[in-house]
Amino acid sequence: MKLTAFIDGAARGNPGPAGAGAFFPSGGPDGPIELYEALGRATNNEAEYRGLLLALRGAQERGATELAIYADSLLLVEQLNGRFRVKAPNLKPLFFEALQRAKTFRSFTISHVRREKNKDADRLANRGADASEKR
Repeated sequence: MKLTAFIDGAARGNPGPAGAGAFFPSGGPDGPIELYEALGRATNNEAEYRGLLLALRGAQERGATELAIYADSLLLVEQLNGRFRVKAPNLKPLFFEALQRAKTFRSFTISHVRREKNKDADRLANRGADASEKR
């Protein structure tokens, strides 16, 4: 089964209250799947990676064998595609976990998408950030 996910992360303050979101437009028999997570205090880049991990776990739990990810974070996309190095120590464990999870799929792609094409994932990431602010 092939799934497509749009992902995003949001941090208010960088670092600050943060959230992650993953939107699967045709994720199930009942329509789109929306996932979000409150992260507490995190940087924007950490939140972006947590959005990716949320989508990877969500796809694995649903039995996907192929996964196409779309993200508006050029840094994240370029790092996962091997064009940029991961220098920040706080991102390295997230990066390596994402690589390991991505390898479980027969096919995995991650592509950059403009922010205006990522509104659903952005909404979910902000819902997670809202929940982090209420903690």
